[in-house]
Amino acid sequence: MGLRMEIQRDLYLQKLVDRMHNGLIKVITGVRRCGKSYLVFKIFADYLKEQGVQDDHIISMALDVRENEKYRDPDVMLSYIKSSICKDGKYNYILLDEIQLLDDFEAVLNSVLHIPNMDVYVTGSNSKFLSSDVITEFRGRGDEVRVYPLSFSEYMQVYDGDRYEGLQDYYLYGGMPLVLSMRTDQQKADYLKNLFAKTYITDLLEHNHIAKTEEFDDLIDVIASDIGTLTNFSKIVTTFQSVLHSKISEPTVQAYIEYLENAFLISEAVRYDVKGRKYIGNPKKYYFVDMGLRNARLGFRQTEETHIMENVIYNELKVRGFSVDVGSVATRKTEDGKVRRKQLEIDFVAHSGSRRYYIQSAYRLYPEEKEAQEKNSLLNVHDAFKKIIVTGDVRKIQRDESGIVIMSIYDFLLDPNSLEK
Repeated sequence: MGLRMEIQRDLYLQKLVDRMHNGLIKVITGVRRCGKSYLVFKIFADYLKEQGVQDDHIISMALDVRENEKYRDPDVMLSYIKSSICKDGKYNYILLDEIQLLDDFEAVLNSVLHIPNMDVYVTGSNSKFLSSDVITEFRGRGDEVRVYPLSFSEYMQVYDGDRYEGLQDYYLYGGMPLVLSMRTDQQKADYLKNLFAKTYITDLLEHNHIAKTEEFDDLIDVIASDIGTLTNFSKIVTTFQSVLHSKISEPTVQAYIEYLENAFLISEAVRYDVKGRKYIGNPKKYYFVDMGLRNARLGFRQTEETHIMENVIYNELKVRGFSVDVGSVATRKTEDGKVRRKQLEIDFVAHSGSRRYYIQSAYRLYPEEKEAQEKNSLLNVHDAFKKIIVTGDVRKIQRDESGIVIMSIYDFLLDPNSLEK
């Protein structure tokens, strides 16, 4: 299946447009190869030209290509920018790709911000330049736009097939943009495996000076196998001892997980006590940024749709700008004269400003006992926020007598306003 047309990434383009001329450094982040460069250098640059910006007012450079290596020197870069800008009172647009490769980039960018009529956009693939100390260097002048691999609705813009086939392919091969240009399953699988091994792992080992590469590899496999499962560092240590017959310390597990999060490969969902309105530290859940990468990492051997669907829902909520937690609901029930306490789980509590949604991921809602089980934790939340079950079943959106909305995964993913239905 070849690409039928250019993928429009309107959500991210709008975020850049909304931030134009705001006096801040627009920092476009995300896992490598998810389409950041294309967004900035093609989609955004085309937009600028459509608005009448002339080519000589757009200064762009990719720092990860060999011929631009000399510009990684901060003085060379600053000199180049200053000599390239047009001093006619109109805005100059600076577009820099893989900014973390520029030495002392904080100082360079702060210097550029002091030049009149400059609008700066940079991309980066690890969070080194978004750590608290660097944001301090920017003195509050960094503005992050996080880019994800293709959402399912973006994917279906160019997928050559119906939404049912499309979702199966998306579950298996994910949304890295280049995958859509590949014709065979073998090409897709090889590309994703190589991307993980040759780009991500190589980057991570080099950037974090990891000596015990086998241990790090094993940890990635453990996280990939356990997506959507409550886990903590001690549980992972136990898995290493009992299953892998090797030792690893909790501080090392914590450090390795942070490296994966900093490279935008995984992210965590923390437990949230819905009734007590507070966070409960451990255990947490971890999700992969892209299903194709996760499946390739495991050799496409663990493709269970229940966990994959849950991970896809998590990613979609993140794309839509939500903070996503795992809900924990304490219940009390009297049995045989004794009060029994039980913790029920809600897969996702999605927050954005004053909005909140409680969401269950249920691959199937039959038999009736399964539906009752999925609803139980939602029914124990006694507030006015919307409660939703997303199911793999094909069905029309419906609302039951208790106000719980049930919708199919297709409606949830393909309609950007699905949570309002």
